[in-house]
Amino acid sequence: MKKSAFGQMVFNDSVMAEKLPPETYEEYRQCIERDIPLSPEAADVVANAMKDWAMERGATHFTHWFQPMTGMTAEKHEGFLAPAAGGGVIAEFSGKELIKGEPDASSFPSGGLRATFEARGYTNWDPSSYAFIKDGVLCIPTAFCSYTGEALDKKTPLLRSMEAINNEAKRLLKALGENVGKVYTTVGAEQEYFLITKEDFDKRKDLRFTGRTLFGARPPKGQDLEDHYFGAVKPKVSEYMRDLDEELWRLGVPAKTRHNETAPSQHESAPVYETANIAADHNQLTMETMKKVAARHGMVCLLHEKPFAGVSGSGKHNNWSLETDTGINLLSPGPNPYTNTRFLLFLCAVIKGVDEYGDLMRISVASAGNDHRLGGHEAPPAIVSLFLGEDLWEMLKCIAENRPYTRTGGASVETRVHILPRFEKDSADRNRTSPFAFTGNKFEFRMPGASMSVSDPTMVLNTIVADAIQSFSEEIEGTRDISAAVKKIITDTVRDHGKVVFNGNNYSEEWLSEAEKRGFKNYKNTAEALEHLTDDKNIGLFVRHGVFSAVELYSRREIYLENYCKTVSIEALTMLDMARQEILPAVAKYMGALADADGKVSAAGVTSPLKKDIERLAALYAEGTERVSRLEERLFDAHARGNGQAAAELYAGEVVGAMRDLRLVADEAELLVASEYWPFPAYDKILFDIN
Repeated sequence: MKKSAFGQMVFNDSVMAEKLPPETYEEYRQCIERDIPLSPEAADVVANAMKDWAMERGATHFTHWFQPMTGMTAEKHEGFLAPAAGGGVIAEFSGKELIKGEPDASSFPSGGLRATFEARGYTNWDPSSYAFIKDGVLCIPTAFCSYTGEALDKKTPLLRSMEAINNEAKRLLKALGENVGKVYTTVGAEQEYFLITKEDFDKRKDLRFTGRTLFGARPPKGQDLEDHYFGAVKPKVSEYMRDLDEELWRLGVPAKTRHNETAPSQHESAPVYETANIAADHNQLTMETMKKVAARHGMVCLLHEKPFAGVSGSGKHNNWSLETDTGINLLSPGPNPYTNTRFLLFLCAVIKGVDEYGDLMRISVASAGNDHRLGGHEAPPAIVSLFLGEDLWEMLKCIAENRPYTRTGGASVETRVHILPRFEKDSADRNRTSPFAFTGNKFEFRMPGASMSVSDPTMVLNTIVADAIQSFSEEIEGTRDISAAVKKIITDTVRDHGKVVFNGNNYSEEWLSEAEKRGFKNYKNTAEALEHLTDDKNIGLFVRHGVFSAVELYSRREIYLENYCKTVSIEALTMLDMARQEILPAVAKYMGALADADGKVSAAGVTSPLKKDIERLAALYAEGTERVSRLEERLFDAHARGNGQAAAELYAGEVVGAMRDLRLVADEAELLVASEYWPFPAYDKILFDIN
């Protein structure tokens, strides 16, 4: 693809500079840079230019593209053409239509904010995220709120949190004698995914209904040899990746890195960093495009956090940082971090925020799918800690303790091969076991799941760091000795919040006990985590910074609980269906075949070796039947509780436990039953089918 094709389907800044009158373009730029609303007159001009540009590229409709609490995107298409006198038509698109839409708010999850008889909701244009053309439709990124203004989407709280950290970061910089126009949150979302054949997908009810395999015996080879990670990409997958990148590039998504991940059939795509709300929009667009392109190649893209047991799950690593409109990365140490006051303060703000609100970080990544991933293969544990690296952590301690600091970085890597060029090693190693790791000039939040919107964890990071920055500004403002105030902040951070820093192996048993001693929360499942979303301290945080009202936060909790309960219920019902209609009949049929063979062998006067297999299968059949009944009972009890906290706890404990027990029996039976009798593709086929 030619370089000029990048962003060809995006109504971006360069297009606006060309298509809009200079005064309208300048007003739009002021809207973005200074958070000033666009005038109705300017909105009309933008809308008309946007419509003409879109129709030149074949668009016939427009839609307000938004992100409701379903976790996916939503769109309702409206035609540009309108009837005209004499039986003709004209093309219309006004500023009013650009700015406001009216979807039915009662048909989306609202956590009680909207009832069926209170249907009105509004979509509101987000001028900071560019419109784009997808499948012949002009898509306008928008926020979504109720008739009374409460947020009903993922974008609105994210934008509020971006305003909060912008205001607090500018305030702190001003206290340090630095004036900037704006501070942006930047995000780069690494997206992991699996590719399987459409044929295998269609033959499994669990994949079709839940996105993951509910049954499946471990294959002889999984990721044991560690040969898939960064391995040569198979031709069919390479073709998919090439088409995916080209489609994303046309949509303005800066996809840059692609490679095989650790598990068979698992891969990753990662973009260049962008402003947080644009990165969130682009990640939603990326997930949608991944699935669409896979279908064209006869494959299915799985974005579930744990599609296959026994191999790595899929995450969405959120690379988060702060940048000014003058191009300064506030989390970049620079050549002399020891004396870089700005860097030290913002670093301490992150440490303080994570220590005080690590529970919110865990809650922000809670889901039924992620429960299966966290703490598993190549995934961080459910306990939140922060990795700085020994050198950076030692530097902070030296400042706090008035000790001299000697930098350990700067040395060359010695390979003992003279022909290889020398290069300087980084000041710290990488820690892939840490849930939140500093990686040079950003933090990598590794806990989010692959299917999640990146908005929630980013919104939490923005808010908790904004809160810490606010407290620092209050300490510095008005003081005559800024250096002393900064020194005190660093000292207090190391003493009061240093316990959240852990540079060791987060997978170790020792860390679990050490984390408990440090007082860290270990929410092992979504039900445990969501119970604390509306703790007083968390409500206070969000209300203090204008990110959520208390009512909005309670509604979110209800939405997340309901989603969790329904997700586990669907999985359990699918399990029951597969066990009764496919697995148990297959076991019975194979037992019958073995019994016939056993009779023939015995009739020939030979002692049959088949009796043990028949007896074991019979025992598994009986145990499977019993465990099906037990799962059904647990599910019935959970259904009777509704979709609130009590139900979620029952699902997380009793229902998930009964599902695990049923799977153990079925997976053992799979290893005993001949493959031609097994009713759906096994792991060894699914994970290695694509060549």
